[in-house]
Amino acid sequence: MKLRVALVIISLILSLLIGLALNRDSGNSSADLDSGPIKIGFSMDTQKEERWQRDRDTFVARANELGAEVLVQSANSDDTRQMQDVQSLISNDVDVLVIVPHNGPAMAKAVRLAKEAGIPVMAYDRMIPDCDLDLYVSFDNVRVGEAQARYLVENLPTPGKGRIVRIYGANVDNNAFLFKEGQDNILNPYIERGDIKVIHEDWAENWRPEMAKKITNAAITRNGMSFDAILASNDGTAGGAIQALREEGAVGKVIVTGQDAELVACQRVVTGTQAMTIYKPLKRMATTAAEVAFNMAKGKPVIARDAINNGQKDVPSILMEVETVTADNMMETVIKDNFHPFDDVYRDVPADQRPKQ
Repeated sequence: MKLRVALVIISLILSLLIGLALNRDSGNSSADLDSGPIKIGFSMDTQKEERWQRDRDTFVARANELGAEVLVQSANSDDTRQMQDVQSLISNDVDVLVIVPHNGPAMAKAVRLAKEAGIPVMAYDRMIPDCDLDLYVSFDNVRVGEAQARYLVENLPTPGKGRIVRIYGANVDNNAFLFKEGQDNILNPYIERGDIKVIHEDWAENWRPEMAKKITNAAITRNGMSFDAILASNDGTAGGAIQALREEGAVGKVIVTGQDAELVACQRVVTGTQAMTIYKPLKRMATTAAEVAFNMAKGKPVIARDAINNGQKDVPSILMEVETVTADNMMETVIKDNFHPFDDVYRDVPADQRPKQ
């Protein structure tokens, strides 16, 4: 089945609305489109982390509620395997393809193969550059980086001044560069004035906590404990950095940032070993993505309020807002939204020291 994507750009006051409409080239009627269950192909980089298991489960549950079948493949952070997964999903004649790329540039070929087969493609969470992508659903990842760096700057022992270590994400993940871009937006003026000094920085391969631990160990070996904060780009790398600090007896004495609001990270935040995390409403994003994928497969119009250039085109984009979470607002964010249960988050906090529910 061949699909045609028509983009309708509508100018509205203070916003750009981009309509994505997908229609069948074969001339099939709406009745033909409803003749069988919708099949959604979901190619994921990994399902090892808690965060990605949540995305998968929420996406699949909502798609199933709509009457769609979801074929999920996980590549375990292997580019070759993810390409094979995509080819398998195309062979299974899915109606729409959703990709969480391990390596964004490598997945451009996957998008081309899908489009040649008449299958519309959505990039989920991470952009796929230099291809005719139909839609991008994610968070505003530059703002994520800005929020992390802003918290760090404001909470240094002397606000706006200090020595820091930077741990970036996977250097094949476009999001890692967006987080860094956001961090740079905040940090660069302080760095240029000499108020903040980056004493060590490196990329954590595949976002692995053990790589973040090695980076932190290297920083300590070269500089001792003469630094104030670690700007870790997600909760996994934060965990690796904290393990290195623990071995030095310095856990809780150095600011460590994160993101994703993973349960273990929230537990660290309320006990004081991690300073903050970024709460991203994953349930909302995964639910929205499932609904949008279903509509794309049915040939229904989809409205996106943003557009992000991927090097080839302005890709219609749906971007979710994020929120900085600390011990002070854990109850008003993560707990209030039932993202994690109260008892799980405060498991390691003595009962008489827990906030009232």
